[in-house]
Amino acid sequence: MTENDPTDEISDIEARIERLAEIAERCRKYILASKIAIGGGGALLLIMILGLFGAGLTAALGSIALVLGGIVSLGSNISTLQQTESAIGDAEALRSQLISRIDLRVVADAPMKLV
Repeated sequence: MTENDPTDEISDIEARIERLAEIAERCRKYILASKIAIGGGGALLLIMILGLFGAGLTAALGSIALVLGGIVSLGSNISTLQQTESAIGDAEALRSQLISRIDLRVVADAPMKLV
């Protein structure tokens, strides 16, 4: 291999893409959990307002905290997911550019089947 061979750089970029994909998947899980927290906190607050649940001020404050925490977590993870997907797109474009610079050869003498 020569010094100008981009295969090592392509391998590094592919490893980076895999790490970024794991981060994106983790963000998606946190986004789902945040939505569940917002829904659960809102439902609990509604139950508290309607008087269907016999708990007091603690449950009301807890439900408000759950809604607010879910909103903050949702916003944070959505922006992180957008940045991560942008970084994945940039890395894939760079990988494609490096692959296009490789002088690929067609091997014509290779047998179609190994017997």
